[in-house]
Amino acid sequence: MKKTVLLTGAASGIGLATAKVLYEQGYTLGLADIQYSALKELFTSWDKKRVQLYEMDITNPENVDSVLTSFTTLHGGKLDVLINNAGVLFIGPFEKLSYDQHKLTFDVNVMGLMNLTQMAYPYLKAAESPVVINMSSASSSYGIPEFASYSASKFAVRGFTEALEIEWGRQGIRVVDVVPPFVNTHMVQSQQYSARIMDAMGVNLEAKDVANVIAKQIQRPKLHRPVGWQFSLMNFFSELMPNWTQRLTIKFLSR
Repeated sequence: MKKTVLLTGAASGIGLATAKVLYEQGYTLGLADIQYSALKELFTSWDKKRVQLYEMDITNPENVDSVLTSFTTLHGGKLDVLINNAGVLFIGPFEKLSYDQHKLTFDVNVMGLMNLTQMAYPYLKAAESPVVINMSSASSSYGIPEFASYSASKFAVRGFTEALEIEWGRQGIRVVDVVPPFVNTHMVQSQQYSARIMDAMGVNLEAKDVANVIAKQIQRPKLHRPVGWQFSLMNFFSELMPNWTQRLTIKFLSR
């Protein structure tokens, strides 16, 4: 029997690409998104025995509990894989973004992710080799100008992943993340502001590149798995460099 996967943010971008890759690989999917009408339009032709669609606001505990109960009841009260992909992004000078934008970034990217992960615990614990995959970012290794609150939220995701990887690892639950740089998705394309570091580095990854790495994390979990050979190389050297050299690199790229 193929593993069950609950995937958030499934209606677009990385989530949609991941849903397609995992569906092709035969997984049983619970696809969740706050944009439920978009989900229904995208997945009407898929095998309804293997795919269930859910409207989910990950910041709403009652909604999350309802979705988890509904999906796991269909599959013996177990959840093999949780993919915390849902997120929001606002790019711009810190002082020009609103309080509501900064708050929503943390409500969704951090508190929503933690809320869902905590509520999924009993269903993960009941599975044989459960995995939690969090969506991190290249901006979790050093703060990125004009991504201040987003970068801070991904620092939180990285720290949360590292802590829980040890804590839940003792109980047989693997907790890992995926670390992509800039990805060519609607979330990036729809921004009102283009950060200078994006112009310098370019947006060179497609959503499917990230989806393939997520699929790899299910099969061979690794604490932090970067996406793309260029960023993988940069990430390798950044771990060897002192902090001040990273600062100079980011400062140069965002000048």
